[in-house]
Amino acid sequence: MHKNKEIEHALQHLYPDMVRWRRHLHQFPELSFHERATSQWIAARLAEMGCVVRSGVGGHGLVVTIKGDKPGPVVALRADIDALPIQDEKQCPYASKVPNVMHACGHDGHTAALLAVAAYYSANRERIAGERRLLFQPAEEQTPGGAKPMIEDGVLEGVDVIYGVHLWSPLPFGLISSKPGPFMAAADEFVIDITGRGGHGGLPHQAVDAIVIGSAIVQAAQTIVSRSVNPLHPAVVSIGSFQAGTTNNVVAEKCRLKGTVRTFDETTRKRIHERLESLIKHTCEMHGAKYDYQMRIGYPPVVNDDKEAKRFFEVGASLFGDEAVQRSEPLTVAEDFSYYLNEVPGCFMFVGAGNEECGATYSHHHPKFDIDERAMPNSAALLIGMAEDYAEEFAS
Repeated sequence: MHKNKEIEHALQHLYPDMVRWRRHLHQFPELSFHERATSQWIAARLAEMGCVVRSGVGGHGLVVTIKGDKPGPVVALRADIDALPIQDEKQCPYASKVPNVMHACGHDGHTAALLAVAAYYSANRERIAGERRLLFQPAEEQTPGGAKPMIEDGVLEGVDVIYGVHLWSPLPFGLISSKPGPFMAAADEFVIDITGRGGHGGLPHQAVDAIVIGSAIVQAAQTIVSRSVNPLHPAVVSIGSFQAGTTNNVVAEKCRLKGTVRTFDETTRKRIHERLESLIKHTCEMHGAKYDYQMRIGYPPVVNDDKEAKRFFEVGASLFGDEAVQRSEPLTVAEDFSYYLNEVPGCFMFVGAGNEECGATYSHHHPKFDIDERAMPNSAALLIGMAEDYAEEFAS
């Protein structure tokens, strides 16, 4: 039997387990940095497979090391395990049983797929050249994230290459996508607190209106990308929250703005941070107001290794056919898989999980988010396919 067919056959045999695992996790989600029960449950499933599990890694993370009978590289494969603070609005048997918490981004499917990878490798150790290191990572959804603490706990020591997948509902089931170089954006968040001088709405000349100042900052911030950033370097500056005032006839003394910056390179990132702070400072000074500005640095951009992205296109075509493999556009969403790629070569990949027939049409982080569960074997096959192709090249 052809190697890819063997993998496909094994994963299809594991598919009912994947569905059962994923639906359990979907019913009992846990938020970032609080995945204690989730981690214990995953560890129990891995122990049933005969895996040796290292727990408490970078928080509630888990690491499984499966060594083969032949020499070869150390290939790391990663899944994230945390959920989001969202009320599940789906009407289905496996809807979340935890109020205001749900797997609205597919991490339950990522975990189920990596459990299937663990089961496959545990049953085929004699075929493994080198080591497969499986990372079940907590806290992807909330900065500072779980990847950095796991790296600090040594999960990448000796690793030659790393791969990760994301089930992606905007991409139809059966398709996969990725790209070389910058793939996903750095995501930073800021808060601006403006303090003017409150007063009577009929006597504005005696006050310093925080709403007017905040409005000026909102308008001026939109010129940063259009006039201070190289037009060939994608970037976004968005104000998502404007909070000020209490009633109709009082000049607001305070105003709070919250927003985000998305960039794909460090030069543009630094430029926007500098321009935004300068704009806030001079606008407030001009109006006679005080301010406090806090920028929370988020995840760096996800930058795929060119060689490993090339491998994705070749392996993807061999697994699913040329027509199933797409080159993605850069995306201004963020992922802390970027920290791994800053340390070792690798590739982050999307696996299509959208399907109108099964209701998997809602965007990620939507209260009715769901996936076509048939995408899970595709994810597992892609991870195994990438790992084994790398190992074959390493041996040659």
